[in-house]
Amino acid sequence: MSTHAKRERLLLADLLESAGPEAPTLCAGWTARDLAAHVVVRERRADAAGGIVIKPLAARSERVRNEFAARPYDELIQLIRTGPPRVSPFSLKQIDEAANTVEFYIHAEDVRRARPDWTPRELDAVFSDALWKRLESGARIMGRRSPVGLVLRRPNGQTAVAHKGAPVVTVTGDPGELLMFASGRQEAAKVRVEGDEDAIMRLRKAKLGMA
Repeated sequence: MSTHAKRERLLLADLLESAGPEAPTLCAGWTARDLAAHVVVRERRADAAGGIVIKPLAARSERVRNEFAARPYDELIQLIRTGPPRVSPFSLKQIDEAANTVEFYIHAEDVRRARPDWTPRELDAVFSDALWKRLESGARIMGRRSPVGLVLRRPNGQTAVAHKGAPVVTVTGDPGELLMFASGRQEAAKVRVEGDEDAIMRLRKAKLGMA
């Protein structure tokens, strides 16, 4: 049975392929080629991937990413489609599902939503619930730099506190949209934001996300 991560992996590869290497993405300063190289390095170069989240290692990570970005674009797409080598922990189904479901969903949307004619993607209930579970467990990390209290709320009333504090801003939307917001794509997320006007403005400008 196909996992959520595998499905999103293939969708991401298809979107990158159809967009072309020079297409813009929601990742500041990155083209589709840059994003593809990032995905490949994260899975295939554990010695360099740490720089994605550990600042002292960022320079090495960026150097290796640039080396991969210089490869033929078709090769990068194929490496994403085929997935990591067996020696990689990402080759294990449980780790792949836990680590890549959200990663690939967000990056697929990074490609889709950088286009002027994009439309919201309808997600099935099972996948939405899976994204919500990931969001619940990671909300505090993604919202740790919020300058205000931040509550994420599904239309069904389920909530996750991303940051404690006052004043409180409540962001309501489907799980996929909330993930986009909490991962730092505030302006690209289809959500309803409620709270003090100044607090909302500060939140919109905040650097949210895992990194």
